[in-house]
Amino acid sequence: MDKKQQDIAYFLSFCTEQYKNEKHLSGGEAVEVLGQYGVLDYLAEHYEMLHTQGRQWLMEDIDEYIALRRKEA
Repeated sequence: MDKKQQDIAYFLSFCTEQYKNEKHLSGGEAVEVLGQYGVLDYLAEHYEMLHTQGRQWLMEDIDEYIALRRKEA
C-alpha cells in the first residue's frame, strides 16, 4: 500500500469512527450504513478535497450525501 492509499484508509477510518460516534451506532452499524449508500467510495474518490475539512463539516456532508441517495432509491 503506497502513502496515498494509506492516507485514504486512515481518512475513511476517521470518518467511520466519527460517524459512529455522531449517530450513536456500533462500528458494524456505521460501516453498514456508509456502505449501503456508497459513502466510503464517495469519501475515497473525493479524498483530496474532503480530508482538509473539519469533523462537523464532514458529518454534515455525509448526512447530505445519504439523504440524496435515499431520495434516489
